[in-house]
Amino acid sequence: PQLFGAIFGFAILKPLSKAFTLQFLPGWVWGGEFGPKENCTVQTAATSAGGMGIIFVSAVPAMYRMGLMSEFPDADVGRRVDALIALTVSAAFFGVFFAIPLRKYYILKEKLMFPTPTATAFTIRALHAGRTGAEAARKKSIGLASSFGIAFCFKVAAGYLPGIIWDWHIGWTFYRLGWTNMIELDNFGWWPEFTPAFFGAGMLSGMNASWSFFGGFVLAWGIIAPSLISTGGAVGKQRSPDDFPEVWSYQAMSFKTLDEYVHSPSPRYWLLWPGVLIMLVYSFAEMFMSSRAAFKSFGKLGPAIVNNIRRLRTRGDPNTIHHEEDNDPTLPEDRVPAWAWGTGLILSLIMSCALLATQFSLNVGEVILALVLGFIFSFIGVQSSGYTDINPVSTVAKASQLIFGGVTKGTGAELKPAQEINLVAGIIAAGSAAQACDMTGDLKTGHLLRAKPKNQFVAQVTGSIVSVFLGVGLFVLFTKASPCILYPPEDGICSYGAPSVAAWQAVATAVTADKLPIPPSSGYTAIGLSIAAVITVVIKHLWIPRKYWGYIPNWNAIGLAFVVPQTYYGTAMAAGATFNYLWERRNPRSFDMYMFPISAGMLAGEGLGGVLLALLSVAGVGADGVKYGTSVGCTINEFCG
Repeated sequence: PQLFGAIFGFAILKPLSKAFTLQFLPGWVWGGEFGPKENCTVQTAATSAGGMGIIFVSAVPAMYRMGLMSEFPDADVGRRVDALIALTVSAAFFGVFFAIPLRKYYILKEKLMFPTPTATAFTIRALHAGRTGAEAARKKSIGLASSFGIAFCFKVAAGYLPGIIWDWHIGWTFYRLGWTNMIELDNFGWWPEFTPAFFGAGMLSGMNASWSFFGGFVLAWGIIAPSLISTGGAVGKQRSPDDFPEVWSYQAMSFKTLDEYVHSPSPRYWLLWPGVLIMLVYSFAEMFMSSRAAFKSFGKLGPAIVNNIRRLRTRGDPNTIHHEEDNDPTLPEDRVPAWAWGTGLILSLIMSCALLATQFSLNVGEVILALVLGFIFSFIGVQSSGYTDINPVSTVAKASQLIFGGVTKGTGAELKPAQEINLVAGIIAAGSAAQACDMTGDLKTGHLLRAKPKNQFVAQVTGSIVSVFLGVGLFVLFTKASPCILYPPEDGICSYGAPSVAAWQAVATAVTADKLPIPPSSGYTAIGLSIAAVITVVIKHLWIPRKYWGYIPNWNAIGLAFVVPQTYYGTAMAAGATFNYLWERRNPRSFDMYMFPISAGMLAGEGLGGVLLALLSVAGVGADGVKYGTSVGCTINEFCG
């Protein structure tokens, strides 16, 4: 989101700043010249505005699936507008205010790299580099607009012709031609999808992460899942027993009895537990090995925070700190006063307690515990993203579910209240930590561009206000257009896979159940693969030179492949990364000029194309597979858009 905000902000606002020179308006209305610092502030606001998406693709839908909210989100917006708003507000603002003291420690003192925010700063600087920069910016804008337009139109067209131009169900096609065994490709999810977004994501992620992701799919859905079916360790469901008896689905995530979860799971449910544990253990191991030196300095963080808090009690200027003392290149008047972020932190804490204690089953102590966990997870996330550019907060935050599982068992809470506490606390911990990590990255970009932290702080708060209504609005829109996001059919197939939803739901169910609903073989495999992941991390950090780390498997990506059933995402990312690798080797100048704009345009184009399709569906002119769309090319002739 940082690169997107920087490039899109430049492409839109730079021409406007030249076209409209409104000298008669005061500077605070129009702002004058649009330079690198202003560009940085724009991308800061954009990142903050989109920061709450993490909770709406994970724990919030899980609450609906488990019957903890109304049947559909629009009912909550109509009758209990404060329920969704309360969750989003509580997660958004605590992390924003806490990011300010993290700046002093992680950016000024530890001087962490933060690869993506650093790349964003260099991109912004290049866009504004005089006459040469203007020509480069023009070319980048053309590349951005072209890739965005193509991806947008392609996504909208694919919504009506999914089996023709989007998903190529090769196994189904050969099955209809007489090679019946080829249907196994389709049964286990192996078909190509021409998704610009994931192709672009592969371009940005690089060879290691993308090919590890693809390798995880090969292991999970090419080896383990077929083995489970052949040995009876997991079962599937026939999609059309009468017409196409060879077509099966292995995607189910909910079963009627606890015994079915343990003894006759689907391959997808069986694979979920190894995936979750791998990501959780690997993230902690990687964070620990990457920041051993930082752990020694964690003791210094406490006094730094205490010193900042003490400033709140002083009557003088809270920013009266010598440059030599704190190594801060910004002027004192350009910094965020301690009273500003401190007061905001206290008010957000009070507001979260008031909102969540009245809207949900949490008491004040549980709300404070969730925020404290978010505080701790933000250290882990910032440390990891600062060193490796990987933010493991969504995965690590599942530890909060384990903690609150113990809390609710200790208090003897009933099942439904216990599940509600578990998920709401997880939302607050994950959301606040993710927001703090994103904001710290933005402050790193501003530090490199010498932007004013005070302006960025205002942009972050403003963007967070927008994120509350934007996140809720888009969630209502997409769930109304595609109800299967909340209530997937029995075969588990939905146009929006939402893998994190299933993971959060499964963990919440497991930690609140009397008996763990985990197949024994799945649990043993999870432990074994997690041990292998930890050993890999230790060997990498202790004995393998950093220049060879790109050849070491990324277990976080492998674990994610176990949780995500859509194998074509891994295929698309691997293709995008390979294309990027060859492009950089053959034409480095073209690569440097166009790679970021093209990949950003592909991601944004498909995303906004999906928004338009959702709006068309709500308006009654969507591709419903009967009146406007076509199911040609789709498995069992069932619309697959």
